Amino acid sequence: MKIIILGAGQVGGTLAEHLASEANDITVVDTDGERLRDLNDRLDIRTVQGKASFPTVLRQAGADDADMLVAVTNSDEVNMVACQVAYTLFNTPTRIARVREAAYLTRAGLFDNEAIPVDVLISPEQVVTNYIKRLVEYPGALQVIDFAEGKAQLVGIRAYYGGPLVGQELRQLREHMPNADTRVAAIYRRNRPIIPQGDTVIEADDEVFFIAAKAHIRAVMGEMRRLEDSYKRIIIAGGGNIGERLAEAIESRYQVKIIEMNPARCRHLSDNLDSAIVLQGSASDRDLLLEENIGDTDLFLALTNDDEANIMSSLLAKRLGARKVMTLINNPAYVDLVQGGEIDIAISPQLATIGTLLTHVRRGDIESVHSLRRGAAEAIEVVAHGDAKSSKVIGRRINEVQLPPGTTIGAVIRDDDVLIAHGETKIESGDHVILFVVDKKRIRDVERLFQAGLTFF
Repeated sequence: MKIIILGAGQVGGTLAEHLASEANDITVVDTDGERLRDLNDRLDIRTVQGKASFPTVLRQAGADDADMLVAVTNSDEVNMVACQVAYTLFNTPTRIARVREAAYLTRAGLFDNEAIPVDVLISPEQVVTNYIKRLVEYPGALQVIDFAEGKAQLVGIRAYYGGPLVGQELRQLREHMPNADTRVAAIYRRNRPIIPQGDTVIEADDEVFFIAAKAHIRAVMGEMRRLEDSYKRIIIAGGGNIGERLAEAIESRYQVKIIEMNPARCRHLSDNLDSAIVLQGSASDRDLLLEENIGDTDLFLALTNDDEANIMSSLLAKRLGARKVMTLINNPAYVDLVQGGEIDIAISPQLATIGTLLTHVRRGDIESVHSLRRGAAEAIEVVAHGDAKSSKVIGRRINEVQLPPGTTIGAVIRDDDVLIAHGETKIESGDHVILFVVDKKRIRDVERLFQAGLTFF
């Protein structure tokens, strides 16, 4: 695919990295020459320096025959104008834009071909807010991903000493839980993936990813580790877009406090939030944290846009007795440094956003793509189309499907039923199939497998 990415910032750079490794023809446009040189040195891509919305710049980037335009510059307006130019002058088939400002997002009818021709809108703040909200709902989970509108979920957890299943084979999972069907999709041991078999033994400290119907998630978590009590008292450091949206989403169910430095922003928050308490000050102010009973806090969330401030305030909160800390970290190099030590969960906004973008870039009818383990693996939801003649998967049992190495099928969602994948499960047309791909070089093979042949159309 020929793809033009506008903006070489964190999201644009991460996306270029992902797509270049999958043999796409990528061109990145940005005004910052230094940033482009850095990307050029690392990746096999073309770069064009210039203003992303200018017709001359887009022509230079190859908009005449591009398959897709992804506008992720820091300016909503530039992103929208670039989509307009690509549609009007170059007839680019697919246009994706990042739009952050809620004032645009809440207007119906603004984004269609008769107005501003954007096919897919991405709001990173909203994506990250939903991601954190799911982690708040499941204490103890490292990652929670929704499939088929939340009917099934994939959850990553760390197995603990003393969990009922630790030291036992996976096949015993069924004996332990006769009423809840689940499947372990992957295990990471000392940062290396293990493809789970029936005789695989779960060890303490393993990162285990399992998939189950939403109703069974807590029961399965209880098998791997001690179930944690639900959070009650939550402190959010940083009242920016993400902090505000999260507080809005959870304040009715939890006791929420927000710490924000900027007095004008504090006034805005206290006007717009119903029950959350807004405090003006620094989240790394020891006296303020002690005053607000940090020792009794169940969850401390550092969500400012400054990585270093987030890390330091999280370490301080943990030291002063907060039960759990989650930290938003933009710099990918920091994520691996801090995850799993004092900081319980490091949240990378790029990886949360990247999945939304990849969904639209992949071939075949792919519903959603999610990055796992900080980009090391992917979980994909794909819809099976065709019939037994035209498709390599339809009408076949899972153990008959020739999956690429390192790929497992976790579940099949048919209408409202979640069928956990077993060798005998047959795939039918219209099924949503959840796949787990450990080796990202195999993504193309997975796409090919699920593409219906020409005979079907």
